[in-house]
Amino acid sequence: MATPQHAGLEGALDYCHGTALAPGQLVRVPLGRREVLGVVWASEELADAEGLKPVGTLLPLPPLDSAWRALVQFAAGYYQRGLGEFALAALPSSLQQATVEQLQRRLARPLPKAKARAQQEAAAESPALNAAQHAAVAAVVAQLDAPGTAKQPLLLWGVTGSGKTEVYLNAAERALERGGQVLVLVPEINLTPQLEARFAARFGAERIVTLHSGLTPALRLRHWLAAHSGQAQLVLGTRLAVLASLPRLALVVVDEEHDASFKAQDGARQSARDLAVLRAAQAQVPVLLGSATPSLESWHNAQTQRYQRLDLRERVNAAPMPRIRLLDVKQQVKPSGPGMAQPPIAPQLLQAIEERRARGEQSLLLLNRRGYAPVLQCGACAWKSGCPHCTAWRVFHKSDRTLRCHHCGFADPVPRRCPDCGNADIAPVGRGTERLAEQIAAWLPEARVLQLDADTTRAVGSLETALAKVHAGEVDVLVGTQMIAKGHDFRRVSLVAALNPDTMLFSSDFRAPERLFSLLLQAAGRAGRAGGGGEVWIQTGQPKHPLFQALTRQDYAGFTALQLEERQSAGLPPYASLALLRADAKDEAAGRDFLAACALAGEQLGAGDLMWYPPVPHPIAKVANQWRWQMLVESPQRAVLQRALKAWMPEVLRLARQHRGVLRWAVDVDPSGI
Repeated sequence: MATPQHAGLEGALDYCHGTALAPGQLVRVPLGRREVLGVVWASEELADAEGLKPVGTLLPLPPLDSAWRALVQFAAGYYQRGLGEFALAALPSSLQQATVEQLQRRLARPLPKAKARAQQEAAAESPALNAAQHAAVAAVVAQLDAPGTAKQPLLLWGVTGSGKTEVYLNAAERALERGGQVLVLVPEINLTPQLEARFAARFGAERIVTLHSGLTPALRLRHWLAAHSGQAQLVLGTRLAVLASLPRLALVVVDEEHDASFKAQDGARQSARDLAVLRAAQAQVPVLLGSATPSLESWHNAQTQRYQRLDLRERVNAAPMPRIRLLDVKQQVKPSGPGMAQPPIAPQLLQAIEERRARGEQSLLLLNRRGYAPVLQCGACAWKSGCPHCTAWRVFHKSDRTLRCHHCGFADPVPRRCPDCGNADIAPVGRGTERLAEQIAAWLPEARVLQLDADTTRAVGSLETALAKVHAGEVDVLVGTQMIAKGHDFRRVSLVAALNPDTMLFSSDFRAPERLFSLLLQAAGRAGRAGGGGEVWIQTGQPKHPLFQALTRQDYAGFTALQLEERQSAGLPPYASLALLRADAKDEAAGRDFLAACALAGEQLGAGDLMWYPPVPHPIAKVANQWRWQMLVESPQRAVLQRALKAWMPEVLRLARQHRGVLRWAVDVDPSGI
């Protein structure tokens, strides 16, 4: 049997072959007029193979092992996706086109070694571990030395700058000494280069491959083959790497385990962190989840003894934690008198940045909004730069004089006059990173200001070039979005400022406070990492808010206690399990009516203690001319929800067929946002 890519088909398709094929064998099989990639899921003798098409090409690769197949089988069922869709999405697309000869050559080709030599020559000796780091590594080693037994997931709760990466390196070293392979996951591509450099300096680049969406198809195939064949001993990657084939897997590490980027927002919508925990449990190997601000689910699991918590409560080299102070924007005195301009940030913060520049130190300004301004507005008729295809504004980008929608990508030049009334007085309202960087450069003309966000790092290698400038001390003020707030080790940064974080306080998403606290504490962790102390300024209009008060104390445990209490009283995760059914359609009513019918079908199942909520519009109701609706299913027990979803999905598929060609739909189990 071979499993094709999902096409609305359930289970596997049958094919015939002259000899029994090993389960996990990669093949190509005919499907319609095409030949597609498939995986042999089971092989059995058939008395009558009449009508079955024969298997086409057998790829000259080792079979995907039973552990990998078990993981994929469980995940496909849990996330309510086709088995073939899940299995094939985990494999490099280039396997579809590669010839047998090409695969044989690539398997025989060794990984490059020159880069490793250069990095190893420059590498310093491994630093000595402190007592807390040593205890964390010992906990991993204890599990490594108990093969064939169930393992308790390890939650490494370490303050920023406490040396979590050094724990990862030492744990990986112990796993490699025992002949195993190590999987290390990070939430975003921009965190991959520096972590790869750390691992390559310790172990040599010839033992490491990366797997993420930024690789070319050819390179992704080569790296996947190296992992699948066992040639690569360390695999570093983003969420797609969690399903990499690793026949000798011995250790799984998930860095920044709290990060929402581990949850896919399209396709199967799986959580790489949760699958990493599942994969480690099935393989009976240690899994190490690291974060300065663990997710509430992981923290709750540690409190209930499902996870073992390992604490790193001090920074390495006894560096002090940064001081966090709040700036109340309502208390700022505005300049008075003719010609007095309003500074872009609080005057005392501006002065603090200049003082650090004069001392050769760096400042980091976090503004989680890219572009020059979030909207253009006419001063006469109040026209605003809305997107014609979305219920959202188009953002003004001054660098190329465009109005660009960050949801559908629609862009056109900035109009010279108001499209509605012809008035020439159209002006930017609010600001993004581009405008803030321009303003800081104008107010501090001697400062070297660098903007770092998705707009400035589109070109290949641009991110690495920008980070190299920061590390080399060629930047005084770094202005950017959340991509600069986590994971980076900026040794010269002594001041971090977060501007306008209040918008997340009042989001409809119940996870917003957790994410804001995490973002700000992660950003704070960039300050003072080299010792000498650091300062964090938060410019807010809500200084008395409990979240900001807990942040000034850096009281993660106290903040999570309040959040968990609220979640429990509201019946929200981790005290309940959720699933969202989403539907998009050009007709505003089509998605709503489809979801309403699905909700009714769910209620008629009579499945236990479940809540089937009515459909509601998505917070951004229309994107790319598609009206977006969603409905929530809630259960206090995960197993009850899974049974209900399994019974419900045939009805959803039946109703979806009635709307074929009219709408797109998807089920999202354990959604990261509502």
